[in-house]
Amino acid sequence: LALICAGMSVLHPAAFASMENFYNITRNFAFIGIMALGMTTVIITGGIDLSVGSVMGLAAIVAGLLLQSSYSWWLAMLAGLVAGFAAGAVNGVLIAYVGLPSFVVTLGMLSVARSLAIVLSQNKMIYDFGPDAETVFAIGGGQMLGIANPVWVLVLLTALFGLVLRQARWGRHLYAIGGNEQAARLTGVPVARIKFSAYVVSALTAALSAVLIIGWQGSAINALGTGYELRVIASTVIGGANLIGGEGTAYGAFIGAALIEVIRNSLLMAGVDANWQGTFVGVFIVLAVLLEKLRGRRRE
Repeated sequence: LALICAGMSVLHPAAFASMENFYNITRNFAFIGIMALGMTTVIITGGIDLSVGSVMGLAAIVAGLLLQSSYSWWLAMLAGLVAGFAAGAVNGVLIAYVGLPSFVVTLGMLSVARSLAIVLSQNKMIYDFGPDAETVFAIGGGQMLGIANPVWVLVLLTALFGLVLRQARWGRHLYAIGGNEQAARLTGVPVARIKFSAYVVSALTAALSAVLIIGWQGSAINALGTGYELRVIASTVIGGANLIGGEGTAYGAFIGAALIEVIRNSLLMAGVDANWQGTFVGVFIVLAVLLEKLRGRRRE
């Protein structure tokens, strides 16, 4: 990350190294970073959540509709979070208690949540946020000490997740399940309950990003979050999470999200077509998994 930043600062000093670009980079990766924290908890257990992008879109529409109907900003944001909680709870029940594969369940939720967002919004953009519009814009699009508000949220959540994952019983249980689920169950870990909570947390972080991003963009669209699942997964994997389970940190997710955004920004600065971004993200995921596999062989 440091090498890329240094290189781009030399090649494009006026554009890349400017405070305006730094502000844009940090703000943009904050939304992905928040979602990556939730995704990390799922991946640590050995699961995957492909629905985060669609849940983000659904939460944005729910919050936007309440704002449009002149409900208070806090109630609208709470409703968006509740929508995320509901989606995560459905995923968690089907995966943790029914025993269905996480890939299948979250792929289904990806479609369900996106369809609900389209139906609820009647396939229209919501831009009238009612009497509390300025408050919403200030929360998601404002700044403090020259740093975008979503970045402060990401920093606080990263510190919280980092502490919980390493120090709290819940975090230790996540790693135990990812390391060996059967052994964790035999030692008394409430496997189903912990796995359920991981998917709820993942969906809640997607919903939180949604209610922040509509304040920045000034509108809510049902397509919000399309394709974000790959960027979020890439952030966690590049940050050191193992898709097999048992490994991953909050700080790694933070760095991974930052790296993805710096690379994306660098490609734009270099004049690379934006349509190539998905290719690079896919390649980075494969390389990260390959490097993890090679590292595992060396340990053996």
